[in-house]
Amino acid sequence: MGRLSDPELDELVRLHLRVSSQLAAVRTRYRDPGLSSRLSALVGRSAAVVHGSRPRTVATFVTAVRETFPAAVWHARRAIAVATLVFVAGFVAVAVWLANSPAAYEAAMPEAARQSYLEEEFEAYYSSEPGTTFAARVFTNNAGVGALAFGSGIAAGVPTLAILLFNGLNVGAAAGLFHAAGEAGRFWSLILPHGLLELTAVFVAGGAGLQLGWAVVAPGDRPRRDALAEEGRRSVVIVLGLVLVFLVAGLLEGYVTPAPLPAWARVGTGALVWAAFVAYVGVLGPRAARLGRTGAYGEVRAGLDDEALAADGTAQRPRALVSR
Repeated sequence: MGRLSDPELDELVRLHLRVSSQLAAVRTRYRDPGLSSRLSALVGRSAAVVHGSRPRTVATFVTAVRETFPAAVWHARRAIAVATLVFVAGFVAVAVWLANSPAAYEAAMPEAARQSYLEEEFEAYYSSEPGTTFAARVFTNNAGVGALAFGSGIAAGVPTLAILLFNGLNVGAAAGLFHAAGEAGRFWSLILPHGLLELTAVFVAGGAGLQLGWAVVAPGDRPRRDALAEEGRRSVVIVLGLVLVFLVAGLLEGYVTPAPLPAWARVGTGALVWAAFVAYVGVLGPRAARLGRTGAYGEVRAGLDDEALAADGTAQRPRALVSR
């Protein structure tokens, strides 16, 4: 910086603004991840000079909540839909089979064990420990499942699909047993308060893993290493954001599911929290995408600070350079 003349500093700002504008155009109009990644790196390096490098922890956190995480989830929406369908397919197949086949129902468990499971064990599980302890254990377990579904995606997504299918089969088996026994209402009143948010978070984690696997299988015109790195930066944003989602789901399972409240109150509470999360992603995700965000970790948003530099179409020297 100290060796640049005033005309060179002005040229630096003009080039920064030009590439920022080009980056915004590439993100919104074209599907060229390689070019987008290259321009983003250029803008990131020049932004550190043009705007200065003062830490903005609060602003960064707000941007992550309002744009980065929703954009990453929105970007992976097709993969999340696939993850959801795999889980639901396993769930429905086993649930329908057990609910409609007396032979399967009888063979699923010995009669004594089945009666104990249906009448006591399933419901008692949710009040087996104090709320805080139980919520912490559930959070740890669910976060582990989510991390495994994400991390194993690097093996072409196959382990992720297996994890989703296996979990769908497990939940479907419980649903089928309760339906066959005429206790469907009790099953859903115990699953839905926390399950809506918890399973949605698992689907999102699974979608992130499938995105990672797809980058390995079909990197497009990018080198496979670059494609994997780009999807990895986006997927890690999803996983970090899901930590909070799994925490909320754990609190619901620890305090709401076993609460001595009417079923409608417990299910309604879980449904409201789930709807808030879906609305958060469904509204802010597309909005962030329209602004050119893809949700990758460390992504630079072109156009925010630069608008202040280019009023009336002319670049003005930013404060980071004026003090030179």
